Amino acid sequence: MDVFSVLTMIGGLALFLYGMHVMGDGLAKTSGGRLEGILEKFTSRTSLAVLLGAGVTAVIQSSSATTVMVVGFVNSGIMKLNQAVGIIMGANIGTTVTSWILSLAGIESDNVFMKMLKPSSFAPVFAIVGVCMTLFAKSTKKKDIGTILAGFAILMTGMDTMSKALAPLAEVPEFTGLFTMFKNPVLGVIAGALLTALIQSSSASVGILQALCLTGSITYASAIPIIMGQNIGTCVTALISGIGATKNAKRAALVHFYFNLIGTIIFMAAFYFLNVFIDFNFLDDAAGAAGIAIVHSIFNIAATLCLMPFRKGLVSLAMFTIRDDEVQAEENVVALLDERFLEQPAFAVAQARKTAIQMAKASQDALFKAIDLRYKYDEAGAENVMELEALVDRYEDEIGTYLMKINNAELAQEDSQDVTMILHCIGDFERISDHAVNIMETAREVTKKEEHFSDKAKAELDVYEAALREIVSMTYNVFAGEDTELATHVEPLEEVIDSINEEVKKKHVKRLRKGKCTIGLGFILSDLTTNYERVADHCSNIAACLIQTKEDALETHEYIDNLKENDSIRFNREYKEYRKKYKLP
Repeated sequence: MDVFSVLTMIGGLALFLYGMHVMGDGLAKTSGGRLEGILEKFTSRTSLAVLLGAGVTAVIQSSSATTVMVVGFVNSGIMKLNQAVGIIMGANIGTTVTSWILSLAGIESDNVFMKMLKPSSFAPVFAIVGVCMTLFAKSTKKKDIGTILAGFAILMTGMDTMSKALAPLAEVPEFTGLFTMFKNPVLGVIAGALLTALIQSSSASVGILQALCLTGSITYASAIPIIMGQNIGTCVTALISGIGATKNAKRAALVHFYFNLIGTIIFMAAFYFLNVFIDFNFLDDAAGAAGIAIVHSIFNIAATLCLMPFRKGLVSLAMFTIRDDEVQAEENVVALLDERFLEQPAFAVAQARKTAIQMAKASQDALFKAIDLRYKYDEAGAENVMELEALVDRYEDEIGTYLMKINNAELAQEDSQDVTMILHCIGDFERISDHAVNIMETAREVTKKEEHFSDKAKAELDVYEAALREIVSMTYNVFAGEDTELATHVEPLEEVIDSINEEVKKKHVKRLRKGKCTIGLGFILSDLTTNYERVADHCSNIAACLIQTKEDALETHEYIDNLKENDSIRFNREYKEYRKKYKLP
């Protein structure tokens, strides 16, 4: 084997690994975070957990990615540790799908239909279709599907290139002799674990083993221990992801490790014990790509069936290894923003959005509690408003930082738009909470000075605040439900609030002239109405931003002007309805 053959082999390996990466990314984008969402909304039934874990892993082609995602779920409190066990077991089964796909490379037949199943036959077709879709398709979804097809073609081409470059090695005694040492089960397990830990993908390491098997130089006696080791090596990714996580997240990573380690020990002990009495003659036979897939599947399915009844024992073992401290950690209010989710950008965007909805709720609560203080002020309520405002500030910082990290990834167009929309909206929600603090401080001032609004002023503020509560509630529902239809109702109400604001000021001036109000109360009233009016402005910004993002509309101010001009009949009708509903006394 000369230097050019070595370069060809390394080039084939590079294509294989790159193709697996490209295909995995394409599958993740196409799923748009929905697969991870299924896991998140997971039930406590272990059998269903195993099926879900297997299904998701089969689609995204990575048990490591699924397990890291589960570690993130446990770390953020979305999932309990005992719920994670079933998914981890299922992920091991799901990863065997890759080995079955790669086993197609070993098909040998003159039948035309069987030949069509060989990667060398269909990979070029996939490559042509995939590249054309990637280059010429306008739809993001179609481009992602093209990426999947192209990635699969690259993967299979790399597999084929690797196996052809390795074929001459079958005649080299030194190479074939190298694998006889792996007949020692312990050495084989170590070799498989180290290879998988190095490239952090059991699917890829199994593929490399299958490519080596196509040379005919590897026996089942050598291959079986290596496969066992590969299942242990794949735990490295999850163990690394557990660094810096909560104790339960670290335990989830350990459950993955213990499951594969104990499963390997049981399988190896049972297999070699039976071999003493039965004498498995096939051990000295040359292993094929399909044979590797069969062994890989049998091990993972058998390990799952064997250890599923003892899932609580795995949890207990992990909890014994990492014990609880006496001092409990402070609750993490932004736990959904786990950096492990950044590996699946579409899902990370979804988590950021959920956190932004929590922020919107806190902002709304702060405002409503501040308005309530005008009726009955107390320091406990004022402190609650300050705490909510501080919470909203933290939300804005954490979400903004997280979204900037997501932006560094390659996002689908829809996800990129969502990131932009969330960034704009969280700024408006933060400002609403600031106005809540201003309103609370005004209520405090009124109480300390023992000032009292006239009955007419109180009645006017009651109407103003009712309109404000409706527009804020409506805006929250618009944002939480991404409801573009409801969003169109925000602007007419905002215009009514502007009118109310002007009327309240004019009525105050009239009372001032008649001596029915003081200048001091006038300043207080002005502070309140200014904050109320600005809150409504921020609601208008949020609704307009959502419509702009979802419907690819104009800029915010252009959109509002366009709404008034081109949809004036509907706008005016709604404006009149709100005007009638919130008519000042």
